[in-house]
Formats: sequence, structure tokens, C-alpha cells
Amino acid sequence: MPMQSFAALQGLQVFGVRLAGFNPATGRKVLLTLGFVAVLMGASYLLRLVLRLVLGHVQEGRAAFWSRQGTQIVTALLLSLGLASIWFDDPARLGSFLGLLAAGVAIALQRVVTAFAAYLIVLRGRVYTVGDRITMGGVRGDVVALGFMQTTVMEMGEPPAVQGAEPPVWVHSRQYTGRLVRVTNDRIFDSPVYNYTREFPYLWEEIRLPVKYGADRRRAEEILLDAARRHTADVVAEATPALQRLRDRFTFKGEAGLDPAVYYRLTDNWLELTVRFVCREHGVRRLKDAISRDILEALEGAGLEVASATYEIVGLPPLELRQLPTTPPVGGPAS
Repeated sequence: MPMQSFAALQGLQVFGVRLAGFNPATGRKVLLTLGFVAVLMGASYLLRLVLRLVLGHVQEGRAAFWSRQGTQIVTALLLSLGLASIWFDDPARLGSFLGLLAAGVAIALQRVVTAFAAYLIVLRGRVYTVGDRITMGGVRGDVVALGFMQTTVMEMGEPPAVQGAEPPVWVHSRQYTGRLVRVTNDRIFDSPVYNYTREFPYLWEEIRLPVKYGADRRRAEEILLDAARRHTADVVAEATPALQRLRDRFTFKGEAGLDPAVYYRLTDNWLELTVRFVCREHGVRRLKDAISRDILEALEGAGLEVASATYEIVGLPPLELRQLPTTPPVGGPAS
């Protein structure tokens, strides 16, 4: 090959300075890179297709999610290792490049790196997973997707007692609002993560009933207990072994009775009876609605009234009406 042609392959030079280099080795690496990426993407697509056929009717469940997640992680790792092997055949050059890349990424993409690190912690730890009901970064709802950088949550409302919490919502219960909210994974380092599902998929709930002083409070207490027991008997049976597992795993010595109980509280206007019971993390509103209907029906049958902050006027002072005499106009005839 003539020297001029060989020099042309080595790169373009202006005044003895090489502006852009290209040689046969670089060309082979480019072609090998394109082929490697094409083969890897094709294999990833085929693997996802096979998993979709195998999983069948559970395409939207946790198994489908983790299969897609595993495919993405394996593809990303193989792509990174393949490109590094193709372009950095010299270990010394590879080490230098990785050092500079890590320093640049650490400075320019701090939040991205933190979000990805949080993703790895979520994967290996017991923070939350797809299907869990959580509160994180001010967002409440069910985890429907988990990505490298963000977690997608189907938002839910909150009961009226905590409606002042941020962000405000218009649904006054723990039911879906219809909004999908994306939260960066790094929020697990900045704020607490409340998990309704992971370790103990049950909640304790309360219904408060104001009763007038002098009313049959023992009968009111029986009504509350009967309604709560009737609707939570199956939940108590399910939650008993789960609570024992929770006690075995954690140092948990506090009061955590599963059977319904009623507590008294004295106020200036009435006696407040609070029935406390256990329920599942989903369907709380339906359960409280059913219990409340039974309570109201039983109260009506027992002739008990719910106390309220209204005022009753029990008497009026006597009223006396007087008609004043009419004064004639000045200079006119007397009437």
C-alpha cells in the first residue's frame, strides 16, 4: 500500500496536527459494536417474548414485573461489559477511563446516581416492591411500577382526620384518586417510607361514637363490639399468625390486641366510645361502611341517639307587649 494511502487511513492532518483519527482497527470495532448491540437487543426481545408466553395470564402480576426487570438488568450489564471489552482492550486504559467517568458522573449526576443506588437498595432490601401500599415523599398509594430512577404509585386519598396532609386530595378515604405519581427512588434516603403491606398487611382502625351522658352506655358498647366482631372475625383469624411472625422477627412488645375493643373518653359534651379493630390494608372503607351501617341500625333498635354539638332552647322568659299612646301633632286638633 502506498505511504500516502496508509497515512490517509491513519487520520486527517492539518499542519501536522491530527484532527480526527480513523484506522482499520477502529472500523472493525465500530462494526463489531453495531453487530453486538443488534444481537443483544434481539436476544432481549426474544427473552421477553418467551417470558410473556410462559407467564400467560399473570402478565400484570409480580412475576411478570420481576421477569421484565431482570431482563432489563441483564441486558444493561451485558451491554456495558461488551462495549467495554470491544473498545478498551487495554486494562490500563479501561481503568483510567472508568476513573474519569466515575468522577464526572459523581459530580454531574449526583441525583441520578443516588436514585440508582436507591433502586439497588429497594431490589435487595425489604423496603417495598410492586403491589405494596406505601407512603413515600408525601405520596400515598400502591406501587405499580419500579424503574431504575423512579417509582410509579397509583395515588390514594386519606380519611378526613388527616386531610390536611400534603398533597391535598379530594378523596376522603384510602381509595384510588386515579392519578399516577412518579417519585424518584432517592426519596428513601430523604423521608420515611411507610409500608402498609410488606411485613404486616393489616391495619388497626377506629370508629368513634358520641353518646349522651345518662344514656345506656353499656348497651352502646355492646352494639359497637357486636358489629366489629361480626365483620372482622375472619380478619382476626388471618392476622393472628402474621402478628406472631412479626413478634418473632422484631423486638415488638407493645400492646397489639387483635380482638375488637371499646375505649371511653370523657368530653365536655358527651361520652365518646371508640371501637378499635383490625382490618386488611385494602378495603378499609368498605369494612367501616358495613360496620357503621350495622351500628346505626342497632342504635335505632335500642332507642339510643348519637350525641351532637347542637343547642336546645328549653324555655323563654315571659314577653309583655305594650302599645304606647299616640301623640297628636303640634297645633292640630286633639284626637
